[in-house]
Amino acid sequence: MNASQSVPQIFDRALLAQRLRRARTSGPATFLLDRVTEDLLDRLAATMRPFPRVADLATPEPALAAALAATDVSRSVTRLAMLEDAGSPVCNTLVGDLENLPFVPESFELAVSALALQWVNDLPGALIQIRRMLAPDGLFLACMIGGQSLQELRSAFAEAEADIRGGVSPRVAPFADLRDLGALLQRAGFALPVTDSDTVTVRYDSMFGLMADLRAMGATNILTQRSRQFLRRDVLMRAAEIYAHRFADADGRLRATFEILWLSGWAPHESQQKPLKPGSAQVRLSDVLPVRNYDGKE
Repeated sequence: MNASQSVPQIFDRALLAQRLRRARTSGPATFLLDRVTEDLLDRLAATMRPFPRVADLATPEPALAAALAATDVSRSVTRLAMLEDAGSPVCNTLVGDLENLPFVPESFELAVSALALQWVNDLPGALIQIRRMLAPDGLFLACMIGGQSLQELRSAFAEAEADIRGGVSPRVAPFADLRDLGALLQRAGFALPVTDSDTVTVRYDSMFGLMADLRAMGATNILTQRSRQFLRRDVLMRAAEIYAHRFADADGRLRATFEILWLSGWAPHESQQKPLKPGSAQVRLSDVLPVRNYDGKE
């Protein structure tokens, strides 16, 4: 039994490739990817060090790899993509799968990924592979869609289907939770793991504008347990009605929430800071903090 057979297949990754290809053909919506690309470059600039060999892992469009290739951060940028990039390549591009990385150990000093890890069936396994491809003291920096994303759309469809059909089918993916990512990074062998989140609120005239953008991102339903039936018009219109009633601002425009989870970690190296061993402290806590008497006086 191979790894793909032993891991639950939550996402249909072949369908994901089809959806991304369709989005690219009709004109992708990149506003969210553009934002996180800028944020990732800002975070990377804070490290104040070069990374000779850089890998961009499955970021949906080549803009991040192109931006890295245009800076003095790296001498070499390799992009792993689900689809062939159109036009002249700005870096070495390989078509492959984020769940089965084609790189030998210690191939890169930096690995980045933007808005791709949320579609991975085996996230712990992918993180272990990323850790292995990094040279000692190499950095992994990525962002992915979080579990609080599209809560408005999820709620509207669930209520609409319950009202009309008496049941609910999965339509929005069960994305990762921030609290789990730090533990996953440690489990994968990363040193100094850091996680945080950012919330992006986008506003629309109607729920249909949001759905059009999701289609143009290639981010429509790819759950293996999705309903194979066509979405009924009465369910769709009821969901739009609920969305407009419950999630409209004072000006009538509708909110859509995207949670962006950020994660970073380093391949271990002897030069990195390490926690002190228990009992090795040289100063007592009472020597640096004020001690209060029972009456509250110092």
